[in-house]
Amino acid sequence: MSGIVAIVGRPNVGKSTLFNRLIGERKAIIDDVSGVTRDRIYGSSDWNGRNFTVVDTGGFVKSSVDIFEAEIRKQVQIAIDEASVIIFLTDVTTGITDLDEDMANMLRKSPKRVILAVNKVDNAERQMQANEFWSLGFENVVFISSISGGGTGELLDMVVKLLPEEATATDENQKSLPKFAIVGQPNVGKSSLTNVLIGEERNIVTDIPGTTRDAIYIHYNKFGKEFFLIDTAGIRKKNKVHEDLEFYSVIRAIKAIEEADVCILMLDATVGIEAQDMAIISLIQKRKKGLVILVNKWDLMEKETNTARDYEKQIKSKLAPFTDVPVLFTSVHEKQRIFKAIDTAFEVHQNRCQKIKTSELNDLMLDIIEKNPPPSYRGKFIKIKYVTQLPLYYPAFVFYCNYPDQVKQPYRNFIENQLRQHYNLTGVPISIYFREK
Repeated sequence: MSGIVAIVGRPNVGKSTLFNRLIGERKAIIDDVSGVTRDRIYGSSDWNGRNFTVVDTGGFVKSSVDIFEAEIRKQVQIAIDEASVIIFLTDVTTGITDLDEDMANMLRKSPKRVILAVNKVDNAERQMQANEFWSLGFENVVFISSISGGGTGELLDMVVKLLPEEATATDENQKSLPKFAIVGQPNVGKSSLTNVLIGEERNIVTDIPGTTRDAIYIHYNKFGKEFFLIDTAGIRKKNKVHEDLEFYSVIRAIKAIEEADVCILMLDATVGIEAQDMAIISLIQKRKKGLVILVNKWDLMEKETNTARDYEKQIKSKLAPFTDVPVLFTSVHEKQRIFKAIDTAFEVHQNRCQKIKTSELNDLMLDIIEKNPPPSYRGKFIKIKYVTQLPLYYPAFVFYCNYPDQVKQPYRNFIENQLRQHYNLTGVPISIYFREK
């Protein structure tokens, strides 16, 4: 189980440096997501076998002095609402400021787990000065230097300890039910889709709180289909979010992706696929979740013979190389292809869970590899001897060979395409590893 870790603090305490340290050292990929109003940054990190998403709330502050503090407070409030663990970053060189006091008051009132990290502690004198921060009243305090990396291991140990454990479902059946999340930018029709799916028969809805306080699992059970819908709709219903709608929706989407098996990404047909959608897709891929793309508001489009085909082609060209993704054209308003979307999500879920027999894999893939061997390395032939699927929650395959590091990306892509051609892996990101036997 993963979670969301948000870094909060006033400007210039080193939030972005710490963010880069937490995800960069682990060679994680940084996502620079350009929002509509300001840049939002989030990335993934892992420590001691736990994988989590780090959100940097830096750079969200408006420059004019009068709304400066209010803006920071708003960010902190969103982080409190949505993150599993909050790193409250302060700066030893300035000591405790009024703004730090204000934020500490907000964070102490919240039920969330907070770590107070005192930054720029890089010598004995500053170590002494840092002790004054205990007066802010937090149980988990750590002294760090995000530039040199001092203390960040201790900080990560603390984060992993405080991340929520995986929720234990009360019923085995509930555990095995697929979890679908509807994600996408504001105003694409997520709420409407949720409402159409749930329909008027409210008795089928039971709200089961997820691991984190706010993720609501809607238990759907009718028309012979049973699954959990992770409710990310209603992003704009929270008050005081106006300015930070984009940031709020990003954190909300990350949270839904973390919890889901399959993500249904909704796009607005009249707008097309944007940078923020691409960022959400890249996170879905990295988290190895299933993906179904719904192009909503299709009823508003002027259509010719091949409009849908051309539109799909355009979307897939942006998704390359991960183009094996189902794209559906829907209109929630006209109730067009809504249930087809759920059927497709079930198919993707099945593709993601399938286990292929080792003997079958070897018979098929070794024959293909023999006919199309990898290019030789310094005159030596790369021999792939054996293939097996790893026992993970998504399709991952290991190819054992004599020079695993010399198998280049084009050949890896060729192997992936062969697997996709012979097995139904539509909508599912897969991993391929080459290892020495």
